[in-house]
Amino acid sequence: MLMAFNTNQISAQIRFSFNIGLQPLWGPIGYDHVENYYLPEIDAYYNVDSRMYTYISYGRWVNTRSLPWRYRNYDLYSGYKVVMNDSRPFLHYDRDRVKYASYRGRHDQEPIRDSREQKYFENKNHPQHNEWKGNRDQNNRDQQDNRNNKGRGRGREKDNSNSRDNE
Repeated sequence: MLMAFNTNQISAQIRFSFNIGLQPLWGPIGYDHVENYYLPEIDAYYNVDSRMYTYISYGRWVNTRSLPWRYRNYDLYSGYKVVMNDSRPFLHYDRDRVKYASYRGRHDQEPIRDSREQKYFENKNHPQHNEWKGNRDQNNRDQQDNRNNKGRGRGREKDNSNSRDNE
């Protein structure tokens, strides 16, 4: 049997981006891309791109920039986070609540804040952000610009030697 495939008809598009620099410092290490976290101890989600929490309040899903008052003592750095790369994970809340119930009370994830891995230094809030390679590259470019301009700045300077102020 002879099978022929038209390669023009078979195609797949994969789009993936890294967002280490956007992940919160309390996020767990080990993930180059995260869309959402599920926080099983408080039954809430956190969206990395929007920096919004999603949780149930009075029987309805709400999105807010901060957790409600009832979670004021919850420690995001030590609480367990489940990575969910789904644009609307709360639609699977009933499943997630059961599936990740055993993660309640676990405190064995290292947060990005405590990592000494260079790739996490990209996060502008990381304690070692100033050691990030991207910062060093920019600093090197700035230093090279200063040497090339002999300390005169970046732009063209006006020659004021003939102005009346210099008389």
